Amino acid sequence: MSAALPAADGGLRCPWGLSAEDYLAYHDTEWGRTVHGDDALFERLCLEAFQSGLSWITILRRRETFRTAFEGFRIEAVAKFTDADRERLLADPGIIRNKAKVDATLANAKVLAGWRAGVLDELIWSYAPDPAGRPAPRTLSDVPAITPESTALAKALKKRSIRFVGPTTAYALMQACGLVDDHLADCVARGGGSTPG
Repeated sequence: MSAALPAADGGLRCPWGLSAEDYLAYHDTEWGRTVHGDDALFERLCLEAFQSGLSWITILRRRETFRTAFEGFRIEAVAKFTDADRERLLADPGIIRNKAKVDATLANAKVLAGWRAGVLDELIWSYAPDPAGRPAPRTLSDVPAITPESTALAKALKKRSIRFVGPTTAYALMQACGLVDDHLADCVARGGGSTPG
């Protein structure tokens, strides 16, 4: 069932937040918190795509290296990356050197650089479901992997030429950026607020 479990401080947490030391701070202070801003959302979109097929801890432990390699995930900067930058990224052992994921990140930045400021934020947040219609999950088995909203978001992004974002990746993005609050009902981090973008 995987209900909320007590951490060392006695507070109940989602079990995955206790599965590795690196997870606890991320769970308590970032995951499920509201994220706004095109660059901040681009970073989350990229990292969720890089996570596809891997454990999130793999990405979390390399996040600072990713940020350095991709110039802080500033859309305008990444959109200007050259073939030499691509080769540098594919040779960087500090990130995930997956050609399809690197190429998608670079292509997505080029697409997004052509959008008006705020459009990515508006688009993503337009798929946030009404929280009143979502009961708080009691156990991990109550947390979906995809939803109608994440499927629609993935389709909307794909229609606008954004690559490597399927319904599961879109839902992970929604969870990470606070479009949904999937902290378990008894978790101390539920309803936690905003994360600076």
